[in-house]
Amino acid sequence: MRELTPEPLTAAAFAPFGNVIEATDAATKLDINQGHAVRYDRLAELDVADEGGTGAISLFRARPLEELVLKQFERHPLGSQTFVPLSGRPYLVAVAPAGEFDAAKIRLFGAEGHQGVHYRKGVWHHFLLVLDESDFLVIDRAGPGDNCEEISLPPPEQIRVLIRRHNT
Repeated sequence: MRELTPEPLTAAAFAPFGNVIEATDAATKLDINQGHAVRYDRLAELDVADEGGTGAISLFRARPLEELVLKQFERHPLGSQTFVPLSGRPYLVAVAPAGEFDAAKIRLFGAEGHQGVHYRKGVWHHFLLVLDESDFLVIDRAGPGDNCEEISLPPPEQIRVLIRRHNT
């Protein structure tokens, strides 16, 4: 079984798959609300209109896997998908490029509790990989059409996730 260790989630490293949602100096910033707030503008572009789709906001409550093994990936060919953590806890992001699925191209990122991710339409990704129960605000596509394709990895292609837990 192949093993992967998470790499840090950065905008540059994640760019082939989508966007990292976080307040950084690189973002376009606008002072709003009479100077009492800063808007970090257009951190990602929603892409949900194919086949009459619309944007939808949901809340996901995710629980940790019993064993951190990547066995299944999915993609959404009709719309992008955004996950913003609400619990402030670190989590993992496993992705592979859009197109024909290639297990050799899977990448694993360690996201901090203040970082969200925006998957471009068609990007392969594992479902939420949390280390502790966590809530996420999810922005994705609602509407007609088949917008979820799943692929299961045969046992020889499954990937064990190696992480270091810090004692605090």
